[in-house]
Amino acid sequence: MNIINGQFPSIEQVADSYLKKQGNRTENETGSVKSFEEVLGSLKFSKHASARLEDRNIELSDSQMNRLNAGMQKANEKGINESLVLMDQMAFIVNVKNNTVITAMNEAEVKDNVFTNIDGAVIV
Repeated sequence: MNIINGQFPSIEQVADSYLKKQGNRTENETGSVKSFEEVLGSLKFSKHASARLEDRNIELSDSQMNRLNAGMQKANEKGINESLVLMDQMAFIVNVKNNTVITAMNEAEVKDNVFTNIDGAVIV
């Protein structure tokens, strides 16, 4: 899912790209039913994080979104509240309780930076 000019695809676009609809059921290509969270993940971006993504020209691929979501889930499993998630020379601060990315940094901002107010880190 690419974020272009701060705009996210609509729910319909995401659903159409990942699922095929059959009657009242939504099934994936193998026929197994997926929940809404499995399709979209539970990860959200704050207004601040969305602005940082746009300002810093950070575009996340579907694979990176999945990895970021997996990192947030790992942090949740370990009881982390505010997590630093490191991925592909990028850093994300995630509020695990709210499933929300608070800010995002590219490689230039990550170097020589100090991360405060976190209680755990996940590398994905």
